[in-house]
Amino acid sequence: MIIAVSGKGGTGKTMVSANLVKLLSKTGKDVLAIDADPDSNLPDALGVNVNKTVGDVREELKKDTSLGKIPPGTNKWDILDYKIMESITEKKEFDLLVMGRPEGSGCYCAVNNMLRKIIETIATNYDFIIIDTEAGLEHLSRRTTQNVDIMLIVTDPTHRGILTAQRIGELASELEIQFKKLYLILNRVKKVHEDNLKEKISQIDLDMAGIIYEDPAVTEFDLKGEPLINLPESSVSVSSTKKIVDKVLNLEKN
Repeated sequence: MIIAVSGKGGTGKTMVSANLVKLLSKTGKDVLAIDADPDSNLPDALGVNVNKTVGDVREELKKDTSLGKIPPGTNKWDILDYKIMESITEKKEFDLLVMGRPEGSGCYCAVNNMLRKIIETIATNYDFIIIDTEAGLEHLSRRTTQNVDIMLIVTDPTHRGILTAQRIGELASELEIQFKKLYLILNRVKKVHEDNLKEKISQIDLDMAGIIYEDPAVTEFDLKGEPLINLPESSVSVSSTKKIVDKVLNLEKN
């Protein structure tokens, strides 16, 4: 199952992605986390040091090709697949692949195009693939998440965040990207504002997977530079995400 986490920048999609990795890895299933955001915040959230990204691999392959180190007629995708597998960081609980970006002023499109190929190649090796997408709508317009089973759109309790979430849902429909399920997650919600936010959400065409209430522990971890994956399961954000996971996966089975 491939689950993508999307939303406007700063809404907490990386925190949600880290919580998903934390919770799903405890099921005993094989989990791959993919950081598809050029800002690459997921490794820090998961407490993982990454030595090489897919962007690095692409640059190395371009350099080797220009220097004539790759014989003519060689299938570059075979080499690329091998090098990408080498760049996966393996942990006991999960694996992590970071897309990164090309060096210099290189367009991120090339790495995004590779993401589609990577998912097709390695999807069968894992029970769950969690993708922390780039912020905004670009991953949809480039169709890098077209093979996703479940799209989770994260928004904070702001008008702009909810508007972006609505646009993501609308763009997915316009582009005829067929997710099995597309859900909205409300993040950083104060209970005093919950009813008003639910009323706003009812006016847009998105099913709500659940609410993650404001969590002081997340702020504390961020200030200390502590990986969010170390949040206790009793914390507000993790327990809220667990309810969302249970709901989404149970719906998916029915």
